[in-house]
Amino acid sequence: MPLYLSRFSYTPETWARLIAHPEDRAKAAQSYIESVGGRLHGFWYAFGTRDGYNLWEAPDNVSMAAVALAISGGGALSSFETTVLLTIDETIEALQKAGQIGPEGRSECSLIDGVSTHSVGCSV
Repeated sequence: MPLYLSRFSYTPETWARLIAHPEDRAKAAQSYIESVGGRLHGFWYAFGTRDGYNLWEAPDNVSMAAVALAISGGGALSSFETTVLLTIDETIEALQKAGQIGPEGRSECSLIDGVSTHSVGCSV
């Protein structure tokens, strides 16, 4: 099953509620993902741009999207972003497929430090 990394931030109201009544929110996250046949691999809080991170496994993108929408619609979060993670094997397969794309699908331009080495007909 595909893996997904989510980054989230709570609203100030949610933090106030958790301060007044501390609870393990991983259990709630676990119930969401299990309802679509998935699994919660981890739930972490963090300092920085986001308040926390989740690592999920879901049967497919639609199932994970349903979980993300249900969580986001609950109102406890000010932000929720999810990234599909690729295994090394999936990435190698994608690289191989990319190499099979014809010239019409690839840029004829070369970049060195983000600058085109061709001056005519190349746009970045």
